[in-house]
Amino acid sequence: MEATNWCRLALLLSSVTLKDFPQYVSAFSVSGYGETELKDVRDESIRNCTVQPPYLPPTVVHTTQRLMALRQQMTIYNISAYIIPSNDAHLSEYIAKRDGRQEMISGFSGSAGTAVVTSNRAMLWTDSRYWVQAKRQMDCNWELYEDSYVNTIIEWLIQEIPAKKAIGFDPFLFSLDTWEAYRTGLSKTDLTLKSIPNNLVDEIWTDRPPPPSKPIERLPDEFIERSWQKRVAEIRNQMQENIHKPTAVLLSALDETAWLFNLRGDDIPYNPFFYSYTLLSKTEIWLFVEPNRVTNEIKIYLNAFCNNSDCVQILDYHSVRSHVETYCKGDVKVWIGTAFTNYGINEVIPQEKLVLSEYSPVLITKSVKDETEQRILKEAHVRDAVAVIQLLVWLEENVPKGTVDEVMAADYVDEMRSQQPFAKGSSFATISASGPNAALAHYSPNENSSRRLSVDEMYLIDSGGQYLDGTTDITRTLHWGTPSEFQKTAYTRVLMGNIDLSKLIFPDGTRGRNIEMLARQALWKVGLNYGHGTGHGIGNYFCVHEWPVGFQGNNIGMRPGMFTSIEPGFYMDGEFGIRIEDIALVVQAKTQFGTTPYLTFKTVSLVPYDRKLIDTSIMMKEQIEWLNDYYQEIRKVVAPKLKAQQLTKEYNWLQKNTEPFESGSLVTRASVLSVAAAFISNAIVLQSIC
Repeated sequence: MEATNWCRLALLLSSVTLKDFPQYVSAFSVSGYGETELKDVRDESIRNCTVQPPYLPPTVVHTTQRLMALRQQMTIYNISAYIIPSNDAHLSEYIAKRDGRQEMISGFSGSAGTAVVTSNRAMLWTDSRYWVQAKRQMDCNWELYEDSYVNTIIEWLIQEIPAKKAIGFDPFLFSLDTWEAYRTGLSKTDLTLKSIPNNLVDEIWTDRPPPPSKPIERLPDEFIERSWQKRVAEIRNQMQENIHKPTAVLLSALDETAWLFNLRGDDIPYNPFFYSYTLLSKTEIWLFVEPNRVTNEIKIYLNAFCNNSDCVQILDYHSVRSHVETYCKGDVKVWIGTAFTNYGINEVIPQEKLVLSEYSPVLITKSVKDETEQRILKEAHVRDAVAVIQLLVWLEENVPKGTVDEVMAADYVDEMRSQQPFAKGSSFATISASGPNAALAHYSPNENSSRRLSVDEMYLIDSGGQYLDGTTDITRTLHWGTPSEFQKTAYTRVLMGNIDLSKLIFPDGTRGRNIEMLARQALWKVGLNYGHGTGHGIGNYFCVHEWPVGFQGNNIGMRPGMFTSIEPGFYMDGEFGIRIEDIALVVQAKTQFGTTPYLTFKTVSLVPYDRKLIDTSIMMKEQIEWLNDYYQEIRKVVAPKLKAQQLTKEYNWLQKNTEPFESGSLVTRASVLSVAAAFISNAIVLQSIC
């Protein structure tokens, strides 16, 4: 790098404050291991509230009038602050538009965050996945707090809110854990929490979308091994075995009721759920749902016209709180899962009548798929592989022509999936990200942000489908030109992490958090890492992120029959992003010794990786052998499907891209991070020289 460029960089770094730094796409980029290019480019896609007048991109939502109306409601209820979470009353990850209260008041549409409005300030807390998105969507009425922990919100409230004032919240949007965190954090202050069941954002939301009205549907019998009656009996048996002897189980998460009765709806984008609660006792079953959505066919299916223990009583959705309150007047105990039960219902249950566990027995039972569920979920992934391969072939043909952008690619894979049997749409908004957009782990393109795909940039596509027999989620990272040595190294090490975790053998019951570092170790060795989780559970025509399976701290131990994603990555701000995601089934491992069951993973996502990004010279022999075995499985399972659908071009592409690799051995290379670290540290010295 020339001395003049070093001087320019030093001056740039000295003029950029920490507050302003995220507005730069990149202070520098590293190509290979030494060539450095200066990029003094302010990102015009995000707001700039430090100039007058403030710069606001077209993606910003103007909130002045909305905040004024909310503050009027706050005055009526005599509160000094109002907390607005991002979730719905069922603590869902994905929510319906009518539950997007945080988006309505702030403009921020991310799936995780907490907004707090006072008489003169509006704050948003969210994690690093959404910092850039928040600056693209929020106007300068809003301050972004780059943190997501409840403790930081509590500390801010204590400092900001005057003594003896009240902080309002909607109890139906607080989990029990969240409520307890706020209660405990504020217990030693003279501030009070005020439960307001009427949501204040709803009060001012004049064009709020109406409630869903489509009829609820049952899952076809061919996809069911256990009838709803068998599932009810299974949960009742667990109630009987519980040492605290609960008389009923309250189900609040939407997938709990859907699973129990083998029912589906379309109330939530990308998730086949319907607004509902269930109270299941030893002798009665109450389903709380909008009655006009339950057809006569479903009523007959649920035995809704009788009164014995296997008959479902259908009650109004909004009556659940009052019904639970009435039920608790008897000699009863109610078992709830604290992770997905809202405080609005919990506060009417006396403490002595609660039986608590982090997850309900339904979520724990649902996490292990029965034989039919395992078989059909694997079949769904084979058909899904066909659709993804069609996308990859199409991209390979058209990206060099310069005719494809991010939105077009996302639309194309959706269209390919829609042509497969049992297709029911996408399982989430496709992450179709080229170049610097891929450095945002949860970016989704729109008309304003969509970039044209180029042979000179890396491209990341994270997408999934909903099918009557399963839910899919897969990520592939591609390059159609000549990737840099650093890009190849980073990609290969991400792949090595995926393989290392996928081929691991571990004891039955091992928690994901205790083994997930294996997906990171290849990156750690050269000073790289990623800032998101390593994997999550997935369902059978359910949620793409299905709790409580995965590799996070609050996930349960691994058992045979569970499905999880494995998805390490690496992201270089302003440059590119890499993620390789596969779905894997937890299966029994074959071991030489021992009587204790051991487990391993069997990958069910069946799409080849990008060969030109794989550097086998830094891979271990065992990793290459795993990769070759995986490619043989793809040929064995997916190739016949391509032939059957007369996709000759895709079949030939598959054969070419699943050729076996030659074995290599690990070779140490210099870490790009050390180059970058030395680069930045010398900037201070260069300031004096320049």
